[in-house]
Amino acid sequence: MSAPSTTPADGAVGAERAATRVRSATGLLREFNALGLLRAADVHVARRLGAVAGEDDERVLLAVALAVRAVRHGSVVLHLRQAPATVVPEDEEDTGAVGVVQAPWPEPVAWLRAVRASVLTAVHDEPPAAEGAFAGGPARPVHVVDDGLWLDRYWRLEVAVAEDLRRRAARAPAHDVQRVREVLDRLWPGEAEPSDQRRAAEVCLRSGVAVLGGGPGTGKTTTVARLLAALHDLAGDGTPPRVALAAPTGKAAARLTEAVTAAAGSAGVFTPQQAAFLAGASASTLHRLLGLRPGSVRARYDAEHRLPHDVVVVDEASMVGLGVVARLLAALRPQAQLVLVGDPDQLASVEVGAVLADLVAPALAAPAPDVPALDVPALDVAAADAPAGSAAATSGAGGAVADGVALLRTTHRFTAGGPIAELARAVRAGDAGAVVDVLRSGAEGVEFHEVAEDEPVAGAALEVVRAEVVARAREVVDAARRGDAEAALTSLDAHRVLCAHRRGGRGVSHWSALAHRWSVEELGVRPRPDGRYVGLPVIVTTNDASVGVFNGDTGVVLDSGGDLVVAVGRGHGPLLVPIARLAAVEPVHAMTVHRSQGSQFGAVTVLAAPARSPLATREMLYTAVTRARHRVRVVGSVEAVTVAVGRPLARATGLAARLGP
Repeated sequence: MSAPSTTPADGAVGAERAATRVRSATGLLREFNALGLLRAADVHVARRLGAVAGEDDERVLLAVALAVRAVRHGSVVLHLRQAPATVVPEDEEDTGAVGVVQAPWPEPVAWLRAVRASVLTAVHDEPPAAEGAFAGGPARPVHVVDDGLWLDRYWRLEVAVAEDLRRRAARAPAHDVQRVREVLDRLWPGEAEPSDQRRAAEVCLRSGVAVLGGGPGTGKTTTVARLLAALHDLAGDGTPPRVALAAPTGKAAARLTEAVTAAAGSAGVFTPQQAAFLAGASASTLHRLLGLRPGSVRARYDAEHRLPHDVVVVDEASMVGLGVVARLLAALRPQAQLVLVGDPDQLASVEVGAVLADLVAPALAAPAPDVPALDVPALDVAAADAPAGSAAATSGAGGAVADGVALLRTTHRFTAGGPIAELARAVRAGDAGAVVDVLRSGAEGVEFHEVAEDEPVAGAALEVVRAEVVARAREVVDAARRGDAEAALTSLDAHRVLCAHRRGGRGVSHWSALAHRWSVEELGVRPRPDGRYVGLPVIVTTNDASVGVFNGDTGVVLDSGGDLVVAVGRGHGPLLVPIARLAAVEPVHAMTVHRSQGSQFGAVTVLAAPARSPLATREMLYTAVTRARHRVRVVGSVEAVTVAVGRPLARATGLAARLGP
């Protein structure tokens, strides 16, 4: 093994590494910990398991520690062959300043042989999809298939989720075909050819578990509202179905409620009974739906105490992790329908897994069967821009999980064929050349300010961003000083700086500090000792149902009779909350791309992650550019954009393989 070496670390990096150092560690664990490739928790778990089982092979303990690390980074499985290329120092991941690290990686073949022979591992030579029992084989801390390592907890979760989804997919709802045709005809009148939204609703009506996917502006919420109206009319005994609407965050739940109840007023679409049904809809967070309490591992609803609902619709499902999906499936009654709504091309959950993308993957990989969908040809709800040879949706009743997948590709938000739509399509397709061409085209609505990889954003690029930030901040501050909450919130959402990283020269901390300084210098604001001022944009960082605000809500600070209040946007008008009542708020001059999910802004400035950063991924760039309604500005290098487009999110799971045909 070669001696480890690394690039010099600055003071902050060195201090952070020292704080996570396990001084009693030995061998490979000690070396990888010193290089910043493992944290203390990873090392402690591996050492403890080794001590209990009598395993002292340092290669095996390293593999276990890396599997623990993989879970912290959202992956369900660690692939040993890929580890040297995908594992980077922990303290550098969030800044993009990834240096060259020469780690003493074990020889791959001998490493895998040692792991498979270990007393810690249960080896499965069959493909993951062939596993049938929930127990998944011997009771061992680690499960191995080929070069993939699963920690036992996540192996069992994945097996349980796959088995439950397969059972539900095989149990299609029994709706009269003629009755469904009549209901859909009324909800989508005058269509010479069935739209992708109607076809997607049909897939959901015919599936025990369905995925309604699509990018921003493709009409997912519109389809959900009409789907609920159809379910109302199809109730056999005239009693409306018991429907639960849920989302992973309070902010997303509030937006889903507003969207569905607003749809109830669509003139000429819904009957009075359907409109009343939709107007009474109310979404909650998944945690509240399941009765999960903070600090507790038990939920009110589980496999022994089922949810009473006939249909559960989960919005922003790309943000839902494997653990929560497992809890939800366990709590659903066997005959209940599940509809997952979201954009599978967006960033995955901050928790473990990528369930929505895993459910869509088998449908995209398999050819669409020639099965009639009521009175229309075999279903394909994707537009012509879907990848060649892919099946964006399949049809059928009581089949595989892929049969319940419907993807909407017709975008209504952007101008048809406009540059933002072209940019999003090219990113999603992984066509880096087309992405760069669109960015450099000079088309209205798209800007590209090229900045070399190792240079700070300065000169013309910095001045363009500064001018935009100051102009929008002036509008927000002026409206806030007038006490016009609605205008202030509109101006707040007119532009947002989005960063992949929290720290570093392309990170949120740096750009928030710049924006704050620009506001003080050019707008004449005078912050109080606590840094707050009238017109300050803020983001709520904890849920507080008692005052009606949720983690991720953004607002503007206003003066109300000498007291500061925060105006938070709501569909029925701004919600004013005394700032003293809010448990946690932070300035939001800039935000991470992760936090921006589910939001839309008039324009966005995207600070592209450096090419060497592990956050430079296709999903990160796609999520960022699709937050914009009218204008996208990308700041970064051609290399950064090219690398990101060509690098799908490195989140490893086994669920798609378990669900495959």
